[in-house]
Amino acid sequence: MTWWQAILLALIQGLTEFLPVSSSAHLILPEAVFGWTAQGVLIDVMAHFGTLFAVLLYFRKDVGEMLVGLLELAQRKLTRGSVLALNLIIATPPTLLVGFLMSAGGIDALLRSPLVIAVTTIVFGIALWLADVLVRSSREMDTLTWRGAGLMGLAQVIALVPGTSRSGITMTAGRMIGLSREAAARFSMLMSLPVIGALGLYATLKLVSGEDTGGATLGQGLLVAGLSFVVALAAIALFMRLVTRVGFLPFMLYRLALGGALLAWLFL
Repeated sequence: MTWWQAILLALIQGLTEFLPVSSSAHLILPEAVFGWTAQGVLIDVMAHFGTLFAVLLYFRKDVGEMLVGLLELAQRKLTRGSVLALNLIIATPPTLLVGFLMSAGGIDALLRSPLVIAVTTIVFGIALWLADVLVRSSREMDTLTWRGAGLMGLAQVIALVPGTSRSGITMTAGRMIGLSREAAARFSMLMSLPVIGALGLYATLKLVSGEDTGGATLGQGLLVAGLSFVVALAAIALFMRLVTRVGFLPFMLYRLALGGALLAWLFL
């Protein structure tokens, strides 16, 4: 792996992880278009932990409330923090379970296809826009029920298919159950914490077990972690400020253009 390749992968990971455009699609595409070898376990580890710390820092108030809420849950107290923690506990297991089964069965590797990415990029981009324009209610995150959290958790499972976008499909589900754009985006990003943490831990275990690092050095890995953190933090801040103003139309148009370009590249 070259330094420029590491830098590009870090920028892609940080910029697209929390935007509704599918980070996995953008990370897979350079391999297909430029003929790059897979980025390797080391880069996976560093990129995941870089973006994880970006979420922890930006949503530190919510994270602090959730940590206190876990203690309050043990005492059977219902507070904002305990309800938020409970909703995340409900939303997380489906994705972890299905993701493990797909990885164990090799299904995830079969889905890493430019054609799959092109189709899911277009279909779920349209779904995101339709959910946004058709649903009129705009409830705050504090009104999210355990049923709503469960539905968003089931939606997150679909994001295991490359091109779907974890943030995109969960924001779609959030809007469908009546959350405001800001509330859907906020809970979607909080939902990423256990998932990204689990993926980072899984990649770390593979790294420790001696799996291929993709030719990356420790220095390149540290660069990826730092760049992913900075770019992800900036992307989250910008997106949270603009989402209530611009909505999801620009992201739908981008996904249509990307999906269309991929189809043209594949068949022409």
